[in-house]
Amino acid sequence: MALNLFRRKKERKPSIRKKAVFSLGSLALIFVLSGAITFLEYRRMSDYVSERISASINSITLSQQLSDITEEYNNKMLAVVLRNDISIMPDTDEHNVFMAQSEVLKNSIGSEEALPILNKIEASFDRFISTSKEFDQVFLADTVDTHEWFFGTLQPAYNQFCHDMSELNAAIHSELQANSINFDESFYRSIVPGIVCICAGLLLVLLLMYFTIANYVNPIYRIAAGLNAYKSSGKRYANIMEGNDHLADINADVSEIIEENIELKHRVKNLKEDK
Repeated sequence: MALNLFRRKKERKPSIRKKAVFSLGSLALIFVLSGAITFLEYRRMSDYVSERISASINSITLSQQLSDITEEYNNKMLAVVLRNDISIMPDTDEHNVFMAQSEVLKNSIGSEEALPILNKIEASFDRFISTSKEFDQVFLADTVDTHEWFFGTLQPAYNQFCHDMSELNAAIHSELQANSINFDESFYRSIVPGIVCICAGLLLVLLLMYFTIANYVNPIYRIAAGLNAYKSSGKRYANIMEGNDHLADINADVSEIIEENIELKHRVKNLKEDK
């Protein structure tokens, strides 16, 4: 019997401590990974969509600047007509400023629908500027009324520009709205991996709970019940536990100790009877 105990203690048994550390460590790793994946995915999508939204807002600002440049030039032309003073004709340098701003806007716009509209706006602006340069001839001609020329020739060109600009603003706002919707969708897509990992972690928690109760808690209760039965009524300890871990060793040792205790009691009883 002593030899069996010695051999059993020398054998490598699965460590309960290692099992617990491995199980809890796996759960901790899953939750850490789920949090990291969720954070990185959300950060990536958030940066991308935020960049697109920022570009759309910048496009709106640049578009408004183009409108302001053209509106200011048109107001200056109106002042020339109303005062009938060619000396206050606006400088055509606005054309260069406009084209420079338009080039910046092209680089900012990400919508394929807006780029053709911007090209049309540039053409409308060129027609408007080219028409305004005809004012010298109109002013010198006695047969042409400057007011009629302004409202009948120049103003329609400006109105066409405004119409094209409205189309561009609508396209940019549509892009901004699409980016906002994409941001919401990206947010839900980014948290899906985290939700999946958390659900997997919760499932593993339930499995770990079942494993702990079935393999450790219940066996300990059976060992305690067997010991109580032996102490209270002398009932033989008959708890059989399968496995090769420390609990199986403890159960086997308890069974052997009780058997030795029973045998010792019988010997003591026999010695008392012999006397």
